[in-house]
Amino acid sequence: MKLGEMTTDVVVIGAGQAGLSATFHLQRRGIDHITLDAAEEPGGAWLERWDTLTVDRVNGIFGLPLFHPPELDPQEKASVAVPAYFADFERAAGLNVIRPARVLSVRRSGDEFVVDSTVGRVRAKAVINATGTWDTPLRADYPGQSSFAGRQIHTRDYTGPDEFAGMRVGIVGAGISALQHLDEISRVAETFWYTRREPDFRDHFDGREVERRVAENVERGEPARSVVSYTGLFAGADYVAAARERGALNRRDMFREIVPEGVVEADGTLTRLNALVWATGFRPSLSHLEPLGLVNDRGGIAVDGTQVVAEPMVHLIGFGPSQSTVGANRAGREAAVKLRRALENVT
Repeated sequence: MKLGEMTTDVVVIGAGQAGLSATFHLQRRGIDHITLDAAEEPGGAWLERWDTLTVDRVNGIFGLPLFHPPELDPQEKASVAVPAYFADFERAAGLNVIRPARVLSVRRSGDEFVVDSTVGRVRAKAVINATGTWDTPLRADYPGQSSFAGRQIHTRDYTGPDEFAGMRVGIVGAGISALQHLDEISRVAETFWYTRREPDFRDHFDGREVERRVAENVERGEPARSVVSYTGLFAGADYVAAARERGALNRRDMFREIVPEGVVEADGTLTRLNALVWATGFRPSLSHLEPLGLVNDRGGIAVDGTQVVAEPMVHLIGFGPSQSTVGANRAGREAAVKLRRALENVT
């Protein structure tokens, strides 16, 4: 579907949790806006989560503004339950999201932004970017990797443990996804867990302190890091306990290289593997913003809250301190409030 050229005050790019929050708060404040979402239907990246990720493992962290999630079956697939909740929110709030509409580029043209997408061009006074990280997996580039004769996937491609039944599987990573993969795959296969450094298990963490540290990092223009790199891993999670009880939570130092039949361990011995699962994280999906020249020489983007320091009419949400799902809701409101003030000054 082509819509031709459109004009608005604010264009919101992405309609996952952060984007829906921004759209909701823009609408409440009567700000003219257009929301573009690349997906075919509501749900954002939740639509593509693996089938064995169930509601009980996402801890209710997907709540949207003033719209409490319904009682959900703990064993229902998150990829079904969460998108259904997002769709209900869109209907209840009367949000108008244009989809599927993938944004190709955003550039400056005088005092406005030109947003080119698969459905047409949008001219806007401001941009709220909420494209998350799911479409930009950080794929490993390791010595000998291309020679490996077995199966290799990233978390982005993971669909569940069944395809690894009876295999010897190396799992690389020290984040939540790595541990959930380890728990599931170790039920059907022999697993070997590799990390670059000792995992940081904690009994609790201070959410406000974490957000403060993340905010300081991005305000300095440092490259965005994962939330887990600040919070550590929750030692009491059910998947951690299950993997430990099964004897799977035995970390190995990162291997030296990959060979056709497996990996060469840090001590020089060979471990034969049939598959490698790279749970190596994601990076912000911002390639469409490249024409704006926001990235500094360190590979980061300096922001003040949600506002890009170098381009104040651009707000990044679901980025930096608002990567967390709780932070995403607050970020959507913050961006809408700041832009209302800015637009009043412009007009």
